[in-house]
Amino acid sequence: MLGALSGSRVLVTGHTGFKGAWLCTWLEMLGAKVSGFSLDPPTNPSVYVQANVGRLLQHDLRGDIRASGSLQSAVEQVQPEIIFHLAAQPIVRRSYAEPLETFEANVIGTIHLMEAVRRLDRPCIVLIATSDKCYRNEGQVWGFRECDPLGGGDPYSASKAAAEIAVASWRYSYFDPAKIAQHGVQIATARAGNVIGGGDWAEDRIVPDCIRSLSIGRTIEIRNPYAVRPWQHVLEPLSGYLEVATRMYLGGGPELSSGWNFGPLPEATVNVGNLVDRIVALWGSGGWSNTGSGAHLPEAATLRLSIDKASAALNWAPRWNLDETVRRTIDWYRASIQPGADMASFCRADIKAYMAQGGQQ
Repeated sequence: MLGALSGSRVLVTGHTGFKGAWLCTWLEMLGAKVSGFSLDPPTNPSVYVQANVGRLLQHDLRGDIRASGSLQSAVEQVQPEIIFHLAAQPIVRRSYAEPLETFEANVIGTIHLMEAVRRLDRPCIVLIATSDKCYRNEGQVWGFRECDPLGGGDPYSASKAAAEIAVASWRYSYFDPAKIAQHGVQIATARAGNVIGGGDWAEDRIVPDCIRSLSIGRTIEIRNPYAVRPWQHVLEPLSGYLEVATRMYLGGGPELSSGWNFGPLPEATVNVGNLVDRIVALWGSGGWSNTGSGAHLPEAATLRLSIDKASAALNWAPRWNLDETVRRTIDWYRASIQPGADMASFCRADIKAYMAQGGQQ
């Protein structure tokens, strides 16, 4: 089904980021005409540079989603048939230090995109990535469902919940799913679990922190080893994004214009210490200590996602278990530190393996 995207004009916001770079690579492999709009790569190193993603693009446009004019110009230039909106301020702990910037990027930036689509005045498929943290977390141990209340105690989570509310407002004010035949615009949101995979170099994320420590023989410091999270390889949610967008592109029903969870199987929802133990074992050396640093910043003890809706409506399911996810992640980082490493080929090989496992060629 994903082959239907071949030849389509696609705009990816946040294309220089971790998930955006992987998504652009996958889209190009599917034959899409991919353009990107983003700030410069947020880290050094970055998977965008390491995998030479820029060479795959029709347009490599730089700008800030908080500036409506530059985003509007990008949309007008690309004339996209499909938009994947991934640009955001994605770090929970940074949101405490930069709450205004977080809301500007995650809420106002999303509104700027929807306004750009409204002014485009032509059919367009829009997939907006929010977060599993958009749900109001009161310590429940069961998986959040798409119909559960939105909310957030920290600025990041609250900004993602607010983005979901804004999208719903624009959807029903201007792009009523019951009137797709009239306006041709479909907007879905996607809420992914805790994504890991090769090429994530962000600060305050557990896998990059592990790699930075392990590569220099330093003990990994963990501030909250007992926090339970739904870990998944970056290709898992991206496959869900692509599935929803493709179905909308092929003329699927109005029910697609809604929120979707893409998380792992229950056995991949483990605590941070368990994940780090697996990373250390695969690396072959190292260890970790519980520092408890930053404990004054509240963090949810448990976060799980229900994927029943995606399973029933899309026949979507995760393909890689936690062992496979961690193995491929560590293999990527090991390869990337070798002189002359061809990480573009490494990314493509992972994508091919993932597609083959799902019967997609």
